[in-house]
Amino acid sequence: MSIQPLGDNVIIKAIAKDEKTKSGIVLPDTIDKEKPEKGEVIAVGSGKMLDNGKRASMEVKKGDIVLFKKYSPDEIKVEGKDLLVISGSDIIATIE
Repeated sequence: MSIQPLGDNVIIKAIAKDEKTKSGIVLPDTIDKEKPEKGEVIAVGSGKMLDNGKRASMEVKKGDIVLFKKYSPDEIKVEGKDLLVISGSDIIATIE
């Protein structure tokens, strides 16, 4: 089964963050609660419909690594895989 988001929605596979600093300090679960999360774009919608009837192009594409707001995504499960659905406006940046 394939999944195709609608509008300006994006499907993301979360990338686990490091729980230790480079110097070996273990970070508690509560430390980065308000910081953005990171993930890989799996699929993108066709873009937001504008008032003039045209679609805004999406700024991300499949395969991009992105930062997004922690509490923005909705969690879904597709074929046993945990994925996130997020609005394109809640994506903060791409990582190269």
